[in-house]
Amino acid sequence: MNWSFLFFFNSILLGAGLAMDAFSVSMANGLNDPKMSKKRMLCIAGTFAAFQAFMPMTGWICVHTIVEYFSAFEKFIPWIALILLAYIGGGMLLNGIRHKDKDEVSHTRLTAWALFIQGVATSIDALSVGFTIAEYDWLMALVCSLIIATVTLIICLSGLVIGKKFGTKLSNKAEMLGGIILIAIGIEIFVSNVL
Repeated sequence: MNWSFLFFFNSILLGAGLAMDAFSVSMANGLNDPKMSKKRMLCIAGTFAAFQAFMPMTGWICVHTIVEYFSAFEKFIPWIALILLAYIGGGMLLNGIRHKDKDEVSHTRLTAWALFIQGVATSIDALSVGFTIAEYDWLMALVCSLIIATVTLIICLSGLVIGKKFGTKLSNKAEMLGGIILIAIGIEIFVSNVL
């Protein structure tokens, strides 16, 4: 493939497709913390974007170096995403249930570790994109990954804004809803890849 409109268009579409899980998780994070600062929102969206850029490049490198080992690992991707998102979502859900009857709204702060796990869980399927961009040279693969990251950043910021808006309206039910959304995303990734 050469540098053409089609290359950029396909990269944008790849970015939009890959960012949907991260968008949903961003919405859940916004629901969980309706008073989140703009700096924090940029940090969260930037983390998802960085993972969405890193994973396709990692997949591309695997295709060009250790393809047989990567193929063996690929069947575990849905399991890893399910376990990670169920763990984080379950924690949010339980915390929301514990504080359900209290008048004060209690939101679990998104830690750096939880954000890292979310980043891995929502982008691990992007490793497979390394196979679809295998015919690109390294510069085209890098540009494609950066376009995916930019699209992800924009989509995740949108998810955070939407989540914050509804999080304020839903009060203490927002954390439970956020946890349910994360668990549902994990199940969706698992079912769509395994069945």
